[in-house]
Amino acid sequence: MTRPSSTLSVGRGLSYVCFAAVAWGAGAIAAQLLYTRAGLGPLAVTFWRFVGGTALLALYLRRLPRIDGSLCWTGLGLAVFQAAYYAAVTCTGVAVATVVTLGAGPVLIAVGGRLTGAERGGRTAVVLAVVGLCALVGADGSGPRPALGIALALLSAFGYAAVTLHTRRRATDADDALARASGGFAVGTVLLAPLAFAEGLLPEGGDPAVTLGLLAFLGLVPTALAYGLFFAGLTVVRATTASVVALIEPVTAAVAAVLLLGERLSRPAVLGTVMLLTAVLVQAREERQ
Repeated sequence: MTRPSSTLSVGRGLSYVCFAAVAWGAGAIAAQLLYTRAGLGPLAVTFWRFVGGTALLALYLRRLPRIDGSLCWTGLGLAVFQAAYYAAVTCTGVAVATVVTLGAGPVLIAVGGRLTGAERGGRTAVVLAVVGLCALVGADGSGPRPALGIALALLSAFGYAAVTLHTRRRATDADDALARASGGFAVGTVLLAPLAFAEGLLPEGGDPAVTLGLLAFLGLVPTALAYGLFFAGLTVVRATTASVVALIEPVTAAVAAVLLLGERLSRPAVLGTVMLLTAVLVQAREERQ
């Protein structure tokens, strides 16, 4: 990973957030393979992602993070964001969990920014992004416990919003952002360990070499690299903007499904994709201005 400059331009910060979103979309496919082929549960996959992210960022920074109250808050937010989202998926399905979590995230961040006086603007792009996300992903409510799933997805969105706003407020430069990501993963690893242990930490099937390769990819690209660059981008990009730009993630997942899995997008999904990309462009233009 090329070390980002401590002083970033807004354009480079936006490119970092875009890369992170694309990496998260690719990570979703790798995680799904681990669920179906290796027999790992979502909490175990998230735990190993955090372990890899902590180790790789600490190795890159050549030091272990110094844990303080701020990093504990970051780690708690990351753990809640990831664990609650995957729990929501099991209760209400991927579609509804994704719509609620990713749709509520920018709204909560925009509201939080206004209440704290930290940010203004972005209303048009947020509305356009939420509508586009609903059209792209859809929400059929198929799941054993939809009400609980929606509640968990909202909890996940709160964790995501809290981490994004907190990092935007506290990170001073790109190097500090990387250290915060490493420390957040370290705290998140400790918090998730008992839950992941109860679920089962070791794979139950599949090729061990493939499983290790997928876990290594998750630890490096969608975790250490993506979150490191996302946190670095937050030092120069508003939290609301970052959350809207990060909605490239479901677009990436949809495109990958078409190209790699042979799926076809419905007309509402195509419209939703266009609306999402328009929201990203509108918000990016506003940020640069």
